[in-house]
Amino acid sequence: MRDYLTEFTEYLTKVKKSSKSTIESYVRDNKAFLRYAEVNSVNLEKADDTQISKYIESLKKKGKSQSTLVRVLASIRCFYEFMIFTGSVENNPTSKIKLHKEQNKLPEILSQKEIDILFSQPNVSTLRGCRDKAMLELLYATGLRVSELIDLNIDDINLQIDIVICHSNKSERIVPVYKSAMKSIENYLSNVRGALVSSKSEKALFVNMNGLRMTRQGFWKIIKGYAESGGIEKTITPHTLRHSFAAHLLENGARIKDIKDMLGHAGVSSTQIYSQIIKQKYENSYTKFHPKAGL
Repeated sequence: MRDYLTEFTEYLTKVKKSSKSTIESYVRDNKAFLRYAEVNSVNLEKADDTQISKYIESLKKKGKSQSTLVRVLASIRCFYEFMIFTGSVENNPTSKIKLHKEQNKLPEILSQKEIDILFSQPNVSTLRGCRDKAMLELLYATGLRVSELIDLNIDDINLQIDIVICHSNKSERIVPVYKSAMKSIENYLSNVRGALVSSKSEKALFVNMNGLRMTRQGFWKIIKGYAESGGIEKTITPHTLRHSFAAHLLENGARIKDIKDMLGHAGVSSTQIYSQIIKQKYENSYTKFHPKAGL
């Protein structure tokens, strides 16, 4: 199993040139699939669509969402593309398996009040709290993906002109940062980061309490913990702040093309979803409060 995953990781990195988050996701999904195959005596090189469908069904019985099942199937499909590439198999057994995606739901966004509550949770008199406040502020200030946030290095922040330089998928974009967020980052850099890093050569902007680069899982736990302590009932992930960033900009008059560029979307179609969020918000408000809306 270990050899398969090592070679598969190299295939994703060097041949497919997949993003870091895609590689992590596909390797994690296939590690679970290979473990299932080992326990259930499934020969990977002779597996057919029935055996793989049985695995997908076992995940469904465990309560996995439809979107998770679709992602897992995509991961296994890519794994068999790798097997074909290496000559281990001739055909992809997943080609006959079809899963329907869930109807797209509009992403959850936070109100400005909820943003303020979330930002008030970290205790900035502590090293941990000061760092956490800076991460939360920067994520909402820029709309970065969490993978982009944790990949930032100290040289990517310019305190003089209030910008962050984001490197993603071999491209680069510059995003402005509002003053109070930059002050939180400056406070973190001046008073906290030096006390946390395990080595002076560490380039990561944000590090964990062991002095190493912050991980996606680590930051996810941080934001979830503050949402719970603040009594925010919405299901919050790091991506919620990205969605809120875009929706709040659009609601306050920003051009959708500018939002697209700041988010790093390839095309404007991906950004149009935030127009739907604002439209639904106003429709709900109209239906609820207009005296004749229910007539």
